Amino acid sequence: MHRLYHMPLSPFCRKVRLVLAEKRIDVDLVEERPWEERLDFLRLNPSGTVPVLRTDNLALSDSNAIVEYLEEAHPAPQLMPTDIRDRAEVRRLNAWFDDKFHREVTTNLLYERVNKRLSKQGYPDSEKIKAGAKAIKFHLDYIGWLLEDRRWLAGNTLTLADFAAAAQFSVLDYINDVDWARNENARDWYQKIKSRPAFRSILADLVTGFTPPEHYADLDF
Repeated sequence: MHRLYHMPLSPFCRKVRLVLAEKRIDVDLVEERPWEERLDFLRLNPSGTVPVLRTDNLALSDSNAIVEYLEEAHPAPQLMPTDIRDRAEVRRLNAWFDDKFHREVTTNLLYERVNKRLSKQGYPDSEKIKAGAKAIKFHLDYIGWLLEDRRWLAGNTLTLADFAAAAQFSVLDYINDVDWARNENARDWYQKIKSRPAFRSILADLVTGFTPPEHYADLDF
């Protein structure tokens, strides 16, 4: 049995959950609040961050390390291309969404609106929220540009890059911070990926004190 220590609105946890679901790997979800610094959890991961996957007597941390482990341990369905250049593009986009997008958008929107409240760290910073709202427009347009000649973000097949991006967008969609009308290509891509069975548990998430918009779990927007 796989056990995943996670937070419902962590994009990195959601990325791992999506890959587990896409590969039809059963997992026991354990909600963890990292700011509580539970000793038992710190023994699993001294950095105190989620996600952490317990499997085969291993405790794996870092979402990219986890999903690449899952890809090698459970190669079907394949989520990394066989061509070395295509694999590099997947990893480039993973880094784009895990680093650039997360730093410019998710941290400024989700963390200010939700995480501060949950961890009782004060009030949202309006300047950071403004910066996140501005930055997400660029990223929506960038996705739309990628999809002008690709079926999926990294090429013509579904890959880990799509789940990395969808995980970030899904947490922002939960708090209604994505203007899907801005870019039709980006909207169509997200509608296509959130309609996959792997997304069902994600769309069922509810966080106390925060109610998602009606379209959040609507497969047809």
